[in-house]
Amino acid sequence: MHLRNLIVAAATALAGALTLLGAPPLTTIRDTIYKADGTRFTGTVFIEWRSFDASDTSFIGRNRLRTEVADGLLNVRLVPTTTASAAAWYLVRYVSNGNIQFSEAWAVRPSATPLRVRDVRIADPLTGPGGAVGEAGNIEIQDVEGLQEELDLRPRKSATFLPNRVAVISSDGELESATGAPEDCVRVDGTSGPCGTGAGGTAVTGTFVDAETPAGVVDGFNAVFSLIQPPTPSSSLLLYRNGILQKRFVDYTLEGNSVQFVPGAVPQAGDVLLASYRTAGNGSTLPQVLCTGVGGSTSQTTSTSLGSCSIAAGTLRAGDRVEILFDFAHTGGAANGFTYEVKWGATSVVLRSAAAAVTVASGRVAVGLYAGASQWTSESFGNSTLAHARQIGTATDDFLGAFTIDFRALMDGATTEAAVLRNFTVVHYPKP
Repeated sequence: MHLRNLIVAAATALAGALTLLGAPPLTTIRDTIYKADGTRFTGTVFIEWRSFDASDTSFIGRNRLRTEVADGLLNVRLVPTTTASAAAWYLVRYVSNGNIQFSEAWAVRPSATPLRVRDVRIADPLTGPGGAVGEAGNIEIQDVEGLQEELDLRPRKSATFLPNRVAVISSDGELESATGAPEDCVRVDGTSGPCGTGAGGTAVTGTFVDAETPAGVVDGFNAVFSLIQPPTPSSSLLLYRNGILQKRFVDYTLEGNSVQFVPGAVPQAGDVLLASYRTAGNGSTLPQVLCTGVGGSTSQTTSTSLGSCSIAAGTLRAGDRVEILFDFAHTGGAANGFTYEVKWGATSVVLRSAAAAVTVASGRVAVGLYAGASQWTSESFGNSTLAHARQIGTATDDFLGAFTIDFRALMDGATTEAAVLRNFTVVHYPKP
């Protein structure tokens, strides 16, 4: 008996030791989670707590865990907090699509059977783990599946990134601000320059020609037709016969602006030919309004710009023509005269002095461009004593680069009267 008692005592002691070494008791929380719109919640649940001692004196250190919820099914096992040695509870956040959808506090009691969320939900305590509710346990980037990978794919702002500028992506994959003047254009490679120019400032004036009818007799015998301009590049030519795209070297050949159909593909009487292509020049011969608008006013006795037309480099070329129309006015009284001027670059093409009685003045300037210079004619007139006047001259201003046409005026004496630029228009007639 003595030996038997010793064995029982040893077994009892061993069981007690194993209990001390075992894990703390756990309670299962199992439920189906719905959102306010009635759909099942799918996402991640983050559960946080402060340090506490469980009912079996196990120390539960401050930490958090995450559990995934698919199709609303929540299943998690937690150490009971209602029997803890000090006040303890769980802060629970429901996260979906990277955002906290809702949060709540749990107090878990011991239970041999699973509890539902309503069995453990409590009113938010005054303070959460380590601080006010909502301040503790920020969601880290790594807690959101795939977020770090998505962020790595996005360009980051570089040290040269500035607000209110066009953003370009550098060779390092960072966002930088485009450099250049506010009126410049940005190219696809991120460089910038005056609009109408390519890399290095070279002029880029190519345009598109659409639905042009090639010149030539369509009679079943004539095989040669001409285009207004040579297609540049030649591969840009799309030539249609009765709506069917013709193949170069199979149906026709191209030399400059001359199209020659091969035998067997010669257009027959009644056929319709249409061509579309790119050109190296301005292409269109239709007038282009470069600038139009209302100008300012001045009471100054020194020449003041009331409006201007800035023309991008490469827009004008030899053979083009430019027409300038303008309307000035004199307002506020009739005690002082005024002077108005139109400048083609640095060349004055209109300069008139109007008497105090003159209230309106208008005119036009026509400029013909040729290699290295331009020839201009102007006329202007007004009411009262401002007679009709004509002028002619030449100008050597470089119109191939960035170019400005300026409208200026001044009052003849100190006054509150004003010279006003009512309207101005600049029209460009490109050569074919």
